[in-house]
Amino acid sequence: MLGKMLRNAKRVGILFVCANNICRSPMAAAVFRDGAARAGILDKVEVDAAGINQTHVGHAIDPRALAVAARHGYALPARRARQIRREDFNRFAYILAMDEGNLRALLELKPASHAGHIGLLLDFAPQACARDVPDPYYGSLASFERAMALIEPPAIALARDLATRLVR
Repeated sequence: MLGKMLRNAKRVGILFVCANNICRSPMAAAVFRDGAARAGILDKVEVDAAGINQTHVGHAIDPRALAVAARHGYALPARRARQIRREDFNRFAYILAMDEGNLRALLELKPASHAGHIGLLLDFAPQACARDVPDPYYGSLASFERAMALIEPPAIALARDLATRLVR
């Protein structure tokens, strides 16, 4: 089903999901967006981020996430946190959770009609020795650096993989 979605779509939607949409998912979206630009497919993808919880809806991205992303050369657009919506399942072919808890929540929300891929971001980094990108929110700046170190390889790998499939 996913292959058919990729062939028929004008733009492929990729949604990154974490708990509150102020740390990990915006960072992952920025890394992926950069990887897609480098792979020449930015015009073929729609990239967004959302949160499972409504706790921080309307809040700005955490300043520590902004600082770490900038240190790694990624620009995070000015945006406000949002909660995942039912229509996101129709809009995005890939919905990627940052951790197992987010994934369980997504699978509970997923309508039967969703034909896309719902999984963990780190599934795209088989060499990673983790399945979850731990939430850095209650940690130090070093926690955000660890999150970025886990996010970069799979986000870039996904962009490269999509480039091989979309540029045919």
